[in-house]
Amino acid sequence: MNHLIVQAIHQKRFLKLRYYGYFRVVEPHAYGLDSVGDAVLICYQVAGEGLSGAATGWKRLKLYEAVSVTETNETFSGARAGYAPEELAFHAVFAQL
Repeated sequence: MNHLIVQAIHQKRFLKLRYYGYFRVVEPHAYGLDSVGDAVLICYQVAGEGLSGAATGWKRLKLYEAVSVTETNETFSGARAGYAPEELAFHAVFAQL
């Protein structure tokens, strides 16, 4: 479990990730383990790039693919429209909004 991610969710702080060679800034909403035991972050991307070319939107990121994860000093207001914690399908939840 990554305590930095847990803290960012509880404090509603943006995270900056390097994922597949791209930097992303995200609002972390939920963090846990999927059915095969991989750590997953459900987040809303607000800036950056990715393989899909979409700079914003909902993402389900497998954290073993992240090269770096850092917390920023900026906060977001809370759960974004479209967040459905009842649909997470996590085997275990470490933190969620």
